[in-house]
Amino acid sequence: MRLSLSVVFSAIAGYLLGAETIDFGTIVLLAFGGYFMVGASNAYNQIIERDLDVLMDRTKNRPIPTGRISVNSAFALAVTFTILGIATLYIINPRTAMYGAISIFLYTSVYTPLKTKTPFSVFAGAIPGAIPFMLGWVAARDNFGIESGTLFAIQFFWQFPHFWAIGWFLFEDYKKGGFFMLPTGKRDKGTARQIIIYTIWTVLVSIIPVFGVTGDLKLSIVAAAIVFALGLVMIFYSLELFKKRTAQAAKQLMLASVAYITLLQIVYVADKFIR
Repeated sequence: MRLSLSVVFSAIAGYLLGAETIDFGTIVLLAFGGYFMVGASNAYNQIIERDLDVLMDRTKNRPIPTGRISVNSAFALAVTFTILGIATLYIINPRTAMYGAISIFLYTSVYTPLKTKTPFSVFAGAIPGAIPFMLGWVAARDNFGIESGTLFAIQFFWQFPHFWAIGWFLFEDYKKGGFFMLPTGKRDKGTARQIIIYTIWTVLVSIIPVFGVTGDLKLSIVAAAIVFALGLVMIFYSLELFKKRTAQAAKQLMLASVAYITLLQIVYVADKFIR
């Protein structure tokens, strides 16, 4: 539920940034389409990983491992959500539906199988994970350009410190399921160093619109300063993780990353309507 709502929030933020005239009907369609899209991806994921989910504390109480829902019923639900999600997004425009379908495919057919094979699964997962923010812009403009590409880049780079922080503090639990989530496979300086690098990239990409090089996606100096200040907080926690290398430090970075992307999207939208 939390993941689904965060995707809907990102998609609506992207729509508000791209919309020249706000259409509440489109917002409703985008919300339901995005919700179905994530629901379908999660259902397929839990079907594929059902034998591994039972091994981990964080997933052993999911519906399939506990027997609350059968695999066949879960598959029927996943297919239904796929159809509803793509159809709902198609009503907005075909391009939005296409990106929604790509997101489901990549999450299910690329990211999920790679999780037990290689740490590069995070790179594969960052692509569908970055789609919602830009999906909203595509829903508003029916095109993919420098604006939607920038929104995609922000959420793409953000995923690495976010998910590596999760992979760090849940390392032992992930290990039970045979998942490779950290870039070096260990909770070491190499992983912590990469987290810092991607955190810095996230912050830098986030303020690019202030320079006027991202088409209709603009950011005032004040808004950029706020986003940069938020980014410094996230960088601080990534440096703390490098110094301490503890599960608690990783959890603090994860919470900081959630706050960062949420507040960034709020600042972006507020800045558009205040300017």
